[in-house]
Parts: sequence; structure tokens; C-alpha cells
Amino acid sequence: MANTTTMANAIRALAMDAVQQANSGHPGAPMGMADMAVALWSRHLRHNPTNPHWADRDRFILSNGHASMLLYALLHLSGYDLPIEELKNFRKLHSKTPGHPEVDVTPGVETTTGPLGQGITNAVGFALAEKLLAAEFNRGKHAIVDHHTYVFLGDGCLMEGISHEACALAGAWKLNKLIALYDDNGISIDGKVAPWFVDNTAERFKAYQWNVIGPVDGHSAEAIDQAIAKAKQSADKPTLIICKTHIGYGAPNRQDTAKAHGEPLGADEIALVRQGLGWSAAPFEIPTDVYAAWDAKAAGQKLQSAWDKRFKAYAKAHPELAAEFTRRMAGELPANFGEIAARIASDAHDKAATVASRKASQLALEGLTAALPELLGGSADLTGSNLTNTGSTPALRIDDKGAVVKTEDGRIGRHINYGVREFGMAAIMNGVALHGGYIPYGGTFLTFSDYSRNAIRMAALMKRRVVHVFTHDSIGLGEDGPTHQSIEHAASLRLIPNLDVWRPGDTTEAAIAWTVALSHADRPTALLLSRQNLAYAPKREEVLDNIANGAYVLSEPADIGLKKQAQAVIIATGSEVQLAVAAQKLLAERKIAVRVVSMPSTTTFDRQDEAYQRSVLPAGLPRIAVEAGVTDFWWKYGCAAVVGIDRFGESAPAADLFQYFGFTAENVADTVQVALQRR
Repeated sequence: MANTTTMANAIRALAMDAVQQANSGHPGAPMGMADMAVALWSRHLRHNPTNPHWADRDRFILSNGHASMLLYALLHLSGYDLPIEELKNFRKLHSKTPGHPEVDVTPGVETTTGPLGQGITNAVGFALAEKLLAAEFNRGKHAIVDHHTYVFLGDGCLMEGISHEACALAGAWKLNKLIALYDDNGISIDGKVAPWFVDNTAERFKAYQWNVIGPVDGHSAEAIDQAIAKAKQSADKPTLIICKTHIGYGAPNRQDTAKAHGEPLGADEIALVRQGLGWSAAPFEIPTDVYAAWDAKAAGQKLQSAWDKRFKAYAKAHPELAAEFTRRMAGELPANFGEIAARIASDAHDKAATVASRKASQLALEGLTAALPELLGGSADLTGSNLTNTGSTPALRIDDKGAVVKTEDGRIGRHINYGVREFGMAAIMNGVALHGGYIPYGGTFLTFSDYSRNAIRMAALMKRRVVHVFTHDSIGLGEDGPTHQSIEHAASLRLIPNLDVWRPGDTTEAAIAWTVALSHADRPTALLLSRQNLAYAPKREEVLDNIANGAYVLSEPADIGLKKQAQAVIIATGSEVQLAVAAQKLLAERKIAVRVVSMPSTTTFDRQDEAYQRSVLPAGLPRIAVEAGVTDFWWKYGCAAVVGIDRFGESAPAADLFQYFGFTAENVADTVQVALQRR
């Protein structure tokens, strides 16, 4: 049987061969972290290569995703469905081995990593989900949720500010089953990091209330094994293991240099590495004894079989809990979700309340969180403004011993105070969604979506159900001024593929936005909500079902007593819907008939078939869009004019700002009239 050194050298050989064949990639980090991987994957990681989705597996996250060949080598060697041909196709079109790990592309990859810092932050979300599920479902001796989250990370992850946000929260939440192994090699693309990375990492993490082990020899599997074993004994703290390594380990001319980081070693250097390591196998060839040493299929199946037996006993003792756990880990909504959604939308329609859409969102959440225990909410220090808390979501709190505090009736906290950490919140929510068992949502002001943006993009790329509640969506927030007033943000978010963006105009639209967001398991959603009150827009019963299509005909000329066919269409979103309705009435007094279309979700409307789109926006009628944001976005709908704002706002009461920037019924009506005169 191959020893640990030979097992590590197999990773090094596969990494340098794949990068060389692709003529692209990062060989140095996989070569440096190979011994770390041997210690973790062969001695501690509980996983089953024949079932990558086993619910109680340990999670492994490669935060420094540029080292993807480390993970691909591990998955191949340990027995996942990743044949050697896929490693030979590293970075090739449609291969299962893309340049950075991608979830749902490669079996065994838990999250998509590449933007540094987000992997460790996802890992915090994974560990949080494990802790909460254990508190919610484990009963006495029946522990069906009991696994660790392991993460490899490098200097770049620690330099990115998001790691501060996430790791501080991990300490506050006492995530003792989170174990991070830091590849401390002192090299980045620009060279030795010492001139620009002078943090005392150990003291930094101790300040976060983490255990810190090391530095340990990152090329001693035995030393790392012992460190991991010690970390697993922690009852109330996450652990950072500092592993001192050499990037490009074994490369005589590239080790400890920036050249080992992001470019192939070259044939001559690879030959020298093989000679120095005593690795005589041809490229992409692994000796039989090495495969045998790495093979985790039998051990993994044994681990899962033992868990299956425990879960069977759990299901016998707690059948309802077992069914609930199975449903939620599968990402399935309750069987009666359609009825729940219809009731919430109907209540909103019947009450016809004039409230801010942020309040309309909370009203919908009251019903949804009561019916869906998997909804896990929170806010970045703005709960009272975002209104993401409900009667069914007590605040998450952890006691001094690291246990989740429960209410008197046994409920766990389902509202998370993230603190002022928008980016961290967004990426932690991604980790929670990836883990399974919860549907995360979190709130902040829309203008601060800039802080969250890359994590929002990653949720869209990974096709995960995460809901972002963005309030204070326009100049309507008033006196806080242009630093807080969103101008370009709605249009900017709509540009992200696979992200649904909703800007509801009243309680019914807000309720339906929520239910549509939850019904899509394969995309995130951004809800853009107002601070100011919005008048309820009366709706004919027959159009209610059309709101879920993203746009619908809110009002025809006949609805206001005008017996003429529409001569133009006003398209509006959010707070501007009431302006469009008021302008329709002014135009009717001028004998001009217009249709009002409310378009709360352009992204959803754009997915509808052409017949439906034509029914809402008929060909041949001038279209005038009204939204308190940049105008460029709206020209895609063939608009004749757009009432918008292409500059930053001002500090003043909201009513004064809408008047100043031309968001009045009179200006909308005049704009429509001018557009018709130009035809």
C-alpha cells in the first residue's frame, strides 16, 4: 500500500500534468497543499464517493479555487465519477474540470469558488446550517445531523475583506464544527506577500474567538492529522490550522516563486520534479497501489450505511420530523405551498392596504414564515428598516457553551443579526442554501447591494434559491441623500443572468413576488422595496394570476370610463405605478386613452412567451416607461420616452424630490402627450 508521501505525490503529478496539457492553470497551490489533503481526506473526511449528496457527509470547500486541480485530483483518486479523461480535459469546453470548481458540474464539488474569500464565507454558511439543523432535528440519542465543514484557504482569501466579516461571525456563532486549514505559503501572483500582507493571522483569528493551531509543518501529513484531531475536540469555537507550506513543492526552479502560482511548469521542470519526487509514472498514470490507498468508496458506503441505519431508527421514533427533514434537504416546498401562496396573495388583495412595499413584504413574510419553517431570515443591522423579522422568527442566539438557544416552546432562532456585513451576509446565505435544509433571505438597503454584488452573482451562477430583501429603493427614501438613494441599482441587478428582480408596487405584488421567489429552486431573487407608503392599485380579479408573469395590464381606458382604444402604453414599476395610474386619469381628461402596465419584474416578464408579451405590450402602440432610476435600461422595450433619473439624487423630503425630478402625474401625462405628437 502506498504511503502518505506517495499519495501526496499523486496529487502533485496530476496537477502539474493537467495544467501543462491545458497550457493554463495554477499548479503551485495543489503541489503545496497535497500533504494537507492527504491528512484530511484519507483520515478525517466523512464522505461517500458513490453518493456525493448524502445528507450527513462532511463538507469540503476549496476557498482558494484557483487550486482546482487539487480538488479534481482528490475526487478522481478517491472514487467519484470523475474519470481520468476529465482530468486530461482540464479547462476544456464542456469538461467536468473547469478552471475553478463549479457546483453541479463536477461530482463532489460543494460550492463554486474562484472569487477569493467567498469560499471560506460559504463555509461559515455551511457550518451554520449544520448547527441549526442539529438543534432543530436531533433528539436525544438520535443525532441525524452531525458533520464537519472543512475549508482550505490561502493568503488571498484572508486579504479579501469578506473573510473578516465571515470569520468574525463564525466566532460569534461558536461554529465548532468549522475547521479551516490555511495554506501559508507567503506567495501570490505579484510575488512574496510580505510587503503588503503583514497581518498577524494567528492573533487576528484568536480575536475572532477561534482556536488557532500552529504553525504546523504543512508537508507532514502526521502533524496535520494530529492538528485536525485536536480541532475536532472543540466544543465552542471554530478552528484555524496554520500550515506552513512551499508553493510548487518539489519544483527545483519554481518552488517558493510567483511563477509556480499561475502558469504551467514546463516540460523540463516537470521532468525535474518527477526525478526529485521519485515519481516514475507517465503523465496521467497512477500506480495501482496508489489508487488502492486513495479509494474511499467502500469506507464511504460503510459510513452512509451506518447513518442510514440511524436515520431509520430516528424515523421510527420521530416519523414527522424524519419526513420534514427529508423534504427540506431535498429542497422541496410543502405539498400545500400552492394553497399557502394563494391565501397570502388573496389576503393582500382583500385588505388593499396603503403601506410601504417593505411593510407589504413583511406582511407576506408573516404568513410564509409561519407556514415554512425552512425560511431563515436576517438583516445587516437594519432589521427595523428592512422589516425582515416576523412573529415566527425569533432572533438567533448562541449560549456560552455554544448551543443554539431555543424559545420556551422549543423553536430555534430564525432571524439572524448579521451586523454591518452585507457582503458576508450574502455569501453566508449562499453557503446555507448550498448546504440544504433552509431557504435563506436577508435584508439591507438597495444602495448597499453594491457591497453584496459578487455574492449575488455567485448565487445566480450556482442557481441557488436565495432571497435578497433590498429596501429604500429610490430617491423616495428622502433626506439621507444621494449616498443612500438608489439610481442605477435596479438596472444593474437586472443585468445579472439568472437573477430575478422584483420591484412591487403594492401589497398584492409584494406577496406574489415572495411566492414566486420561493417557487423557483434554481435562481436567486432580489426584492426592491420602498421606504415610503404606496397606494394600493385596484385590480380586476381576472388579472391577479398574471402578476406572477412579471408584468400585466393593470388598467385599461375602459376601467376609468373612457370608451376609446388605448393610444399608448405606460409601463411602470414599484412606487411609480401610482404615478402611471394618476397620469392615465389626467390624459383621459385630455381625451387621450392609455393602458397602464405594471411591470414588477422585467426579468420574469422577459421569460414569458411572445404571445403573452404581445398581449401586455401590443405592437404599434407607443410605450412610455416610468421608473425612478436610470433610463438606459428601458429602451430595450422600444419605448418612445422614459421618465427616469440619470443623475444622483439630493437630500430633501421624498415628496420634494419627486416633484423636483419630475416624478409627477402631470409630467408623465405631458411626456405621453409629446410622444404621441411626435408620431
